[in-house]
Amino acid sequence: MTRPIVISMGDPAGIGPETIAKAWDARVARALPPFVAVGDRRAIARVWDGPVAAVSDLNMVEQVFPDALPVLAVEDGGEIVPGVPDPDGARCAVRALELATGLVRSGAGRALVTGPVAKAQLYQIGFTYPGQTEFVAERCGISRGNAVMMLAGPGLRVVPMTTHVPLSDVPGLLTIELILAKARVTARAMVRNFGIEQPRLAFAGLNPHAGEGGALGREEIEVMQPAIEQLRDEGIDVRGPLAADTMFHERARAGYDVALCPYHDQALVPLKTLFFDDGVNITLGLPIVRTSPDHGTAFAIAGKGVAHPGATIAAILMADQAASHRIRATPAA
Repeated sequence: MTRPIVISMGDPAGIGPETIAKAWDARVARALPPFVAVGDRRAIARVWDGPVAAVSDLNMVEQVFPDALPVLAVEDGGEIVPGVPDPDGARCAVRALELATGLVRSGAGRALVTGPVAKAQLYQIGFTYPGQTEFVAERCGISRGNAVMMLAGPGLRVVPMTTHVPLSDVPGLLTIELILAKARVTARAMVRNFGIEQPRLAFAGLNPHAGEGGALGREEIEVMQPAIEQLRDEGIDVRGPLAADTMFHERARAGYDVALCPYHDQALVPLKTLFFDDGVNITLGLPIVRTSPDHGTAFAIAGKGVAHPGATIAAILMADQAASHRIRATPAA
């Protein structure tokens, strides 16, 4: 029996239910592994008229998957109206995330894919985590600082070393210790999740032209270079700091396996520009595989039948591939 991929639907008023249903429609064409959606079944029915099979046990998923979308119900999402989020829907999304994480953590599921949620709605109901990544990390017994966000597309992988913070805070947060921690987790995960035995890590400089020898800033000299030298001493293949404006074109990308960037937009802008419809968020450093489509709830188009399933399909495929690599890899976290 093949353990299924477990997908939390995300906010029931967003595009998560639609993209999951469309992914099931593409199961044969895209050779998708069996997966089960966790959430309020009505959210699927509001946006899709295809076959749905209610399951109460993940052992049922493989049998019903060829003929219907398996759904493990988390009811009481309130009055679900696509495009109109509310607190009931946010509570349903959290319950679905909790159940889906637990199923994968227990070994019943092969990997976790999380659908998009609305943070504003979550905060209204008392959700105290910056996002789903930190929630999943805690449920897995991992500190928030040891969970690393990577965004991946067909030809680029990026890790923002700082995430949802004001740009003015980044220089103070970019410490030698932070760089070492992010790079070590990334290097191990490239082996474990992607099967790259000798991963090549490239660092983007914080300042224009990577500081221009100190003329445009000294963070590269005083913070980044010492960290890079220590990583090299540990046997990790690293290069940089590099000028960020020239490291994301096609020829440059061929020279590394993952780019580590000092701040959020420096990493996400090139990834989303190049691979908007099939970008995947994968969390590194967890004992389980967790991916997510790299887009939000898109309430403006929810329920209109136009949501593109590419990122959800890519998240399912990457989760499946990472789980397969982990079976073959040595158990290093």
